[in-house]
Amino acid sequence: MATIKRALISVSDKTGLAPFAQGLAAHGVHILSTGGTSRFMKNSGVSVLDVSQFTGFPEIMDGRVKTLHPKIHGGLLGVRSKQSHQMQMSEHNIQPIDMLVVNLYPFEETVAKPGCSLEDAIENIDIGGPAMLRSAAKNYSSVTVITDPADYERVLEEMRTNKGTVSLATNAYLARKVFARTAAYDGAISNWLSSLDAQGEPGIFPEVFTVQYQKKQEMRYGENPHQKAAFYTEAHSNQGASVSQAEQLQGKALSFNNIHDANGAFELVKEFTDPAVVVVKHTNPCGVAVDSDLLAAYRKARDTDPTSSFGGIIACNRQVTKAMAEEIASTFVEAVICPGFEAEAKEVLQAKKNLRLLVTPELGRSVSVEENGRVLPETMDMKRVVGGLLLQERDLQSVDEADLKVVTKRAPTAAEMKDLLFAWKVVKHVKSNAIVYVKDLCTVGVGAGQMSRVDSSRIAVWKGRETAKGFNRAGDPIAGTVLASDAFFPFADGVEAAADAGATAVIQPGGSIRDQEVIDAADKAGLAMVFTGYRHFKH
Repeated sequence: MATIKRALISVSDKTGLAPFAQGLAAHGVHILSTGGTSRFMKNSGVSVLDVSQFTGFPEIMDGRVKTLHPKIHGGLLGVRSKQSHQMQMSEHNIQPIDMLVVNLYPFEETVAKPGCSLEDAIENIDIGGPAMLRSAAKNYSSVTVITDPADYERVLEEMRTNKGTVSLATNAYLARKVFARTAAYDGAISNWLSSLDAQGEPGIFPEVFTVQYQKKQEMRYGENPHQKAAFYTEAHSNQGASVSQAEQLQGKALSFNNIHDANGAFELVKEFTDPAVVVVKHTNPCGVAVDSDLLAAYRKARDTDPTSSFGGIIACNRQVTKAMAEEIASTFVEAVICPGFEAEAKEVLQAKKNLRLLVTPELGRSVSVEENGRVLPETMDMKRVVGGLLLQERDLQSVDEADLKVVTKRAPTAAEMKDLLFAWKVVKHVKSNAIVYVKDLCTVGVGAGQMSRVDSSRIAVWKGRETAKGFNRAGDPIAGTVLASDAFFPFADGVEAAADAGATAVIQPGGSIRDQEVIDAADKAGLAMVFTGYRHFKH
């Protein structure tokens, strides 16, 4: 690689720019720049030549035209090893530009602001920046191109080590990042502009939807051994704590199914503010509990269904303590995902070498679609069908007691109301048709994914009773429970079955043409029932 002698720097994000430019100057690199970037570097003590002086052509049209010039693009695109290119560069007085540092006008940030006008959006569409980036990246064998400030130190370190040069491998890596960034940038512009209605107001769903993901890891296989798979994360996600952002501390590589299950477990445990534990198997919660102490919550959640909990995924919304780690280590668990592990807990779990430990800080952050309707991939739920994509807002709906409508003669007691609100959070994360029985802020029976709501209820009751019988627990576990249904009861038989099983209160969306029959059945059985006004289908 040739020594870097000339660099062009033009950036909107000036993070880390001063020490980087000073580092280049220390290597004797001549720096070209534009507008605000030029002023910034001069104020930082770096000698800079304005691009207009380099090209002999002034910036015009309010700065819209400044780098779109043959001396710029010729200096970036000229192949150093090609004699004809070198002859033409010499003939037209085009000097090589060995490094380009550009990040783009903040289009995404601009349109994310409430009330962003079409004029503001248009003015923040960068033209010269992407053009230069693509020119330099195409010619990466001769040009070092940087669009991410995180790469500044890597490049400077190579120059220090290699007498002012950057390796071809690093140049290729940086070029790949450039093409990914310009693709994402163009996608953001296309998404926003194609979402505009006839009045120029942005909507939620664009005519053409573009989203970008980065490969995080390749996997041994997918859902089944005959399927190849990889895990991708949103390239510019801003959604806080999630399985996609988790750091793995120990254990075997996560499998396709591990990630799917961990996501389900963690998204459910985020619903709670008090100490909570969720155990998931095959994407459905088999045990969920809240308690004043995380260890107590774990024991309750696990003991909802110890058979299914074996080999499950555990999610917690607090740090795992040594005592809880010892409890976890007493059985087979695939993975634990939580905000952190105490030092002594890590020591206990180190003995379980295959156990995957995942840390996701920043619990409690919620996301929503921006007020101005900008499409944010992280607020969207995407479901693939063959040859297409279903796109919807994520189900982030929640209720408080004040939102509920009591429809029966008897209102829930204070204890029942707590359990009903808990059960509603859980049923949201169970595959439809979903029925959840709860008592004392702990699941007792879960019925998931059945074609009939009555069958889901029967399974939940049977599972709760069989678990109690198998572990020699006295009494009927369903007696005194509350029930949550993810969608309305189309007939009275579902409520009648719940009453016969021993439930005392029901939370459901309401909205059936037979609501009155269902309410009458509840009144006849002495049940308390509340309507939420919306459902939680999960297919």
